[in-house]
Formats: sequence, structure tokens, C-alpha cells
Amino acid sequence: MTAAVTWLAPDADHPARWAARLSMAAVAEGRRDDWLALFAPDALVEDPVGPSMLDPDGAGHRGRDGIGRFWDANMAAARGFRFRVTDSFANGPCCANVTAITVLFGGGAAMTVDCVIVYTVNAGGLITSLRAHWEPDRAAATMTARRPE
Repeated sequence: MTAAVTWLAPDADHPARWAARLSMAAVAEGRRDDWLALFAPDALVEDPVGPSMLDPDGAGHRGRDGIGRFWDANMAAARGFRFRVTDSFANGPCCANVTAITVLFGGGAAMTVDCVIVYTVNAGGLITSLRAHWEPDRAAATMTARRPE
């Protein structure tokens, strides 16, 4: 996959788990178009679930165009992402992963987002929903910056 995704969780084959791993790898490697191709045309991304500074009305981002705008407005601002998955529960069309995401910014700043991300896929293995459960205030409290030398 990629060195930016550390998988310490159960990894039995499951379509939603596979889609989750592909999604994390695409994000970590900055491959926007590859990431968007993993989604069904009418997919929904809620990251985080509910109202936040990334989604003030809490309605999520629907369809590849809406999800692409989410990437452009939020994910493209980061210098990189590192994923550490410590547990994974796959059943039915879903997979829920307990994950810590380190978001890297310019100048050496970083933030850690502890979360549970639920991926749901259709019969073709495309993601129909990605629901990231995390608390923005908790994540913001982890923000660090490189100190001047």
C-alpha cells in the first residue's frame, strides 16, 4: 500500500475494508482523482459527522463534485497525512476503523485526529458513504508547530 498507512488492525478480506485501505492510501499520497474514483456517483462524505468548521450545516458533501470541492477546500491545504489504524470491524456492506490521522502542515506543524471512520460500499465495491466521527476541538488541541531554531 503505502508507508503512510500503518495497519495494526484485523485485516481479513472484506470489500469495505479494501475500499477504506485504498481511500487512506490515495489521501496519504495526495492522489485526488484516484480518491474520487473510489466513490459511487451519489456518495456522501461526512468528515466530521455533523456541523463543523469544515461543514457548517452538517449536511456532508454529496457526489463526486461535492466530494472534490471538499478535497480542494480542506485536504489540499495539508502537506500530508499519516494514518494509523488500530482496530477494524467489517460486517455487511460496512467497515468501521479506529484510526489516528496525523495531518501535516507547512512549517512543521501537525495535528492528530483520533476518529472512527465508517465506510459503506455498494455491490461493486464503490464507497457510498464515508462517515468520520471525530471532535474538532479535541483535534485542534493537538496542534503543534515547529519551534524556531
